[in-house]
Amino acid sequence: MIVTDPIADFLTRIRNAQLAGHKVVEIPASKMKKAITEILYDQGYILKYKFDDEAGKQGVISIALKYDPATKKPVIRELGRISKSSLRQYAGSREIPQIINGLGICIVSTSKGVMTDKEARQQNVGGELICYVY
Repeated sequence: MIVTDPIADFLTRIRNAQLAGHKVVEIPASKMKKAITEILYDQGYILKYKFDDEAGKQGVISIALKYDPATKKPVIRELGRISKSSLRQYAGSREIPQIINGLGICIVSTSKGVMTDKEARQQNVGGELICYVY
């Protein structure tokens, strides 16, 4: 199976796993996907993750999804791609959008690595807007 946009595939796999109520989702690994996974974990959107570099050609990321204990609803309400392979979206440090007035996060790929919108503004760097999460 050839995936033209691996990041969109990553986000879709998480979205579909949550809709199906799965506890764990496995995704083919890449450096960018590992960086996004670490940000999701640091921001509290997922329970835990594991990088298995032995499995397959490029390795596998196993992500334990997080659900609200009372309502059983997923913690990630919405997950979307901003910059697509057909239309890249770039922004300077001042133009990076705030997701729901700062309640959500925008993941940005900068020259200093992959980081959240808040970190990018603090370090005064812009870059490619990868996706948003809330």
